[in-house]
Amino acid sequence: MLDRTDRRILSLLQSDGRIAGVELAEKVGLSPTAVGERLKRLSREGYITGYRATLDPLKLGLNLLVFVEVYLDKTTPDAFERFAAAVKRAPEVLECHMVAGGFDYLVKTRVADMNAYRRFLGEVLLALPAVRETRTYAVMEEVKTDGALPL
Repeated sequence: MLDRTDRRILSLLQSDGRIAGVELAEKVGLSPTAVGERLKRLSREGYITGYRATLDPLKLGLNLLVFVEVYLDKTTPDAFERFAAAVKRAPEVLECHMVAGGFDYLVKTRVADMNAYRRFLGEVLLALPAVRETRTYAVMEEVKTDGALPL
């Protein structure tokens, strides 16, 4: 079970994954050694799954964020498995979620522009196993993107 201190540590790490251990310890009111032990436990138990840098997509020329509804031609375990395996190999796909409702998967991708998206759609997404139809939603404005979990 997570206590209040564990939750505070996780919250601080979500805000700044590069926070120094001494500073983290000061902010939660523990010794650096105690915080280090908690970090090891939180990682070992799977609460912390990794660390990474957050990059600015615009500076990298990835100006267009797109969400795509994907409809499969059949909804069998085999079709789901083949689609999932193939989409995991597509580097342009940032996220892919199987959803309940009117379509099968929601795909999130980021590309340079609409021409690049058109290429991605034709050469990658529509070529994935069992894809019957897609619906595209180009993002006009990103309102909230911090992605921090509510602790």
